[in-house]
Amino acid sequence: MKKMVGVTVAVILALTGLWAGSRLAVASPDHDRARKALQSGEILPLDKILAATAEKHPGQVLEVELEDERVGGERIWVYEIKALAPDGKIFKVMVNARTAEVLSMRTRDRERSRHSESTK
Repeated sequence: MKKMVGVTVAVILALTGLWAGSRLAVASPDHDRARKALQSGEILPLDKILAATAEKHPGQVLEVELEDERVGGERIWVYEIKALAPDGKIFKVMVNARTAEVLSMRTRDRERSRHSESTK
């Protein structure tokens, strides 16, 4: 089972260095692990990941998660980026947080998703 490290804006901002010293930031073991991974070079800063990903998959970023996952028998950090493509489709890209390599990508049409939610 994957371990969630960050879903909140606080984690995203902490990783990009924009929230350093903020009184609103709440320290947790997950935040500390993510910060240490960034400082030790285990992961790239979020802005570099987003820039590298946008070259091949442009869109407006909606959500970012940083997860510690098992991929191919080893544990790696993975950024999960959810974005809105220029054509209106929502897509999710899984990116190796150390190398910025895209591991997988899934797309979903907003209209189809809205329609399926209204029929539930």
